[in-house]
Amino acid sequence: MSCQVPSDARNEIKFIALAEHYHSLLSWIRLSPAGFRTVYPDRKVNNIYFDSYDYAAYAANLSGASLRTKVRYRWYGPSQSPDRGTLEIKRKRNLFVWKLLFKANLPPYRPQAKWGTIRQLLSSQLAEDGKKWLDENPQPVLINRYNRKYFLSHEGKVRVTIDHQQAVFDQRFKPFPNLNHPGNYPDFFVVEFKFNRDDRDIASRYIQNIPIRVSKNSKYINGLRFLSGS
Repeated sequence: MSCQVPSDARNEIKFIALAEHYHSLLSWIRLSPAGFRTVYPDRKVNNIYFDSYDYAAYAANLSGASLRTKVRYRWYGPSQSPDRGTLEIKRKRNLFVWKLLFKANLPPYRPQAKWGTIRQLLSSQLAEDGKKWLDENPQPVLINRYNRKYFLSHEGKVRVTIDHQQAVFDQRFKPFPNLNHPGNYPDFFVVEFKFNRDDRDIASRYIQNIPIRVSKNSKYINGLRFLSGS
């Protein structure tokens, strides 16, 4: 499938820190000269991460391949079972990140449904390219959930999200979704700065003196490593 970087691909810089630093980070954002303001109500984010049976996406991310792809189904809100949402193909080439989006207008879940049925219900709603991505990444590996806060700089060029209260649910080797038994995941949060490639200098100025350190972070990679005990 095409791996050309689109013109609207963005840059992302991520930070990770223990929960004990959460309130100091919020204070830093509110006092920042960037004039960050809340632009969207807090909400719950839910994801199913899919991979190939040989974990090709996981391996590519661990190796630092220049082109990396993650396939996930995302829905928002309090529903613990997969609700109406979007199959997202998140692609990254070097510093550039972009997504391919395939919407599902109906929940791809029925009570007592096995994973095979859920994939079929989802696939039946997708455009052909979305079906291909799901066919190539058929294995549900994990579900994660977290609360997300949204901020935007005063001139509207730099977005910030804060993800906290993360939970991870192992789906490997399970015929039915594991929706109620999370792993004992470490209590930390993730801060992400998102901006267009032409606004990198602006973002760099805003990020100076942030009280936490930049970190290579992938919720999928970290979640699977944790569940695998590696």
